[in-house]
Amino acid sequence: MSQTTRRPFLPPRWFIRAAWAVHRAIYRFTGGRMGLRPPTRATYGMLRIHTTGRRSGAARAAMLGYFEDGPNLFTLAMNGWGEPEPAWWLNLQAHPDATIDLPDGSRAIRARAATGDERERLWGEMRRREPNLDSYAARRGRETAVVVFESRDGS
Repeated sequence: MSQTTRRPFLPPRWFIRAAWAVHRAIYRFTGGRMGLRPPTRATYGMLRIHTTGRRSGAARAAMLGYFEDGPNLFTLAMNGWGEPEPAWWLNLQAHPDATIDLPDGSRAIRARAATGDERERLWGEMRRREPNLDSYAARRGRETAVVVFESRDGS
């Protein structure tokens, strides 16, 4: 008897985009008092990243989920598990210095893609919290980058 493996549920793209818009609106409406949170053992934190547009040079901002890895933070470069790379990641590849807003203040960071053993370790950390991570990632035609944010101010 063979079992079929079902892909985990993923909301429709329009729903994911609407949720992001609502999240940004809550952040803006409350003047940043709501919308950011630190990570816990069970769930990711929320931060706001400020990047420089790769083509326009204009200031850009995005809300991201993240986890801590010692003094660094990390996230996945995914766009609601859609195929295109997220604009914030493309911007960081062109201009890796950025700032992030966290619940306890802002931090100057430099972004980079984790590689090798570090990538595997951080992917495993994400998988521990999200058992369907590999199934979600398989929806994309390319490897999903694990992005590390390192502090630029020495802390």
